[in-house]
Amino acid sequence: MDQSIKFDLDLINRYDKSGPRYTSYPTALELHEGFGDAEYRQHIAKSNAAGGPLSLYFHIPFCDTVCFYCACNKIVTKNRAHSAPYLDNLCQEIAMQGALFDKRRKVNQLHWGGGTPTFLSYEQMQRLMDTTREHFNLHTDDSGEYSIEVDPRETNDKTIAQLRELGFNRISLGLQDFDPDVQKAVNRLQSKEQTFAVLEAARKEGFRSTNIDLIYGLPLQTEQTFAKTLDQVLDYAPDRFSIFNYAHMPSRFKTQRQINETDLPTPAVKLEILQMVGKKLSDAGYVYIGMDHFAKPDDELAVAQRQGKLYRNFQGYSTHSDCDLVGLGITSIGRVGDAYMQNYKELDQYDEAICAGRLPVFRGVDLDEDDKLRRAVITQLICHFDLTFSKIEREFNIVFSDYFGPELENLKIMRDDGLLSMNANSIKVQPAGRLLIRNICMVFDKYLAQKQQQFSRVI
Repeated sequence: MDQSIKFDLDLINRYDKSGPRYTSYPTALELHEGFGDAEYRQHIAKSNAAGGPLSLYFHIPFCDTVCFYCACNKIVTKNRAHSAPYLDNLCQEIAMQGALFDKRRKVNQLHWGGGTPTFLSYEQMQRLMDTTREHFNLHTDDSGEYSIEVDPRETNDKTIAQLRELGFNRISLGLQDFDPDVQKAVNRLQSKEQTFAVLEAARKEGFRSTNIDLIYGLPLQTEQTFAKTLDQVLDYAPDRFSIFNYAHMPSRFKTQRQINETDLPTPAVKLEILQMVGKKLSDAGYVYIGMDHFAKPDDELAVAQRQGKLYRNFQGYSTHSDCDLVGLGITSIGRVGDAYMQNYKELDQYDEAICAGRLPVFRGVDLDEDDKLRRAVITQLICHFDLTFSKIEREFNIVFSDYFGPELENLKIMRDDGLLSMNANSIKVQPAGRLLIRNICMVFDKYLAQKQQQFSRVI
């Protein structure tokens, strides 16, 4: 499989508009409050009848300090005691949800995100993992894909050894940028020594995959400064990179109001940075997975993409398309059966539901047949950059050209622009279209027209 990209400045400028990242279809904007505890229980029952493995996501919302660019649901506090009542509720939710899922279903994937999961003490982390093992069927032979996001400023050699002991075998390190002026502008001071010590410790302890998170488009960044950061990280050759486009949306995310907008790089500079990133990583032997993600050719994501087994969910790209995703903790989103569901976003509402013995789900959405069909099309395109119509036709009993006649007509402009090739049987995204895969997927999104202003820009 050709996993290369082509940087075409003219195309990027013309197609750079707002749109979803498609970690789900329909997107989270379609979740509504007519879906709660009772509806979720019904979908769990249907899911158990179908069987199959599970994926668990835990949201740990606490951070010691605030990063001004952050758009995550977090609670900023230096008081570690604040995590204790949350952990009590989270363990209770694990017990409640675990009682509803068939114990024979293996947990093939587990992820702790945040916030900063290592805000918790080792004793708290051990309690959380022990409770999970008590109520869900976790692997005991290290064959599961169990990952955690860490802030190197909150982590050391001892922490990494403890995480490995708890069963984690994949790790993602938040960095964003090493430039001192950029770090001051976003209130995230982090040294190279801290970061690479954690990366090396993870390798020493036997973590099977290491990822580095970077962000381009932050205040005071230039192509030259970001290239220096990227070169320093490449010297340590992590297995994966997640290099995100900063979306400045201060009307939605209050902490972003601390950023001086006049310091933000221009769209032209952001494009220079993106082009440089693509070239450097390609020259270093990494392949483009899609949607800001790069990996070594032998990484599980790259292999899964070549084998046609890549999937996309609320944590990004995944190798576990067969897993129902169970969300635990405030604001977490799950996908169980033919529905998406989300927990309460506020601590007091979450606490009230747990104390009342209710699942803390406050909204969700049932997928109809059209949703499932369009999800299959978008997932195939965003994960594998090609789509064979006959596969969709067999699965959903449709004639593709009839069902998607207007969409295929709209794609002809992209075909003429060189983003994709298309014939009577298939669509194939070309290297020039891979950075713009969101645009291609947007053609198949029936909800997009009235919601487009709520999404970040593609580039």
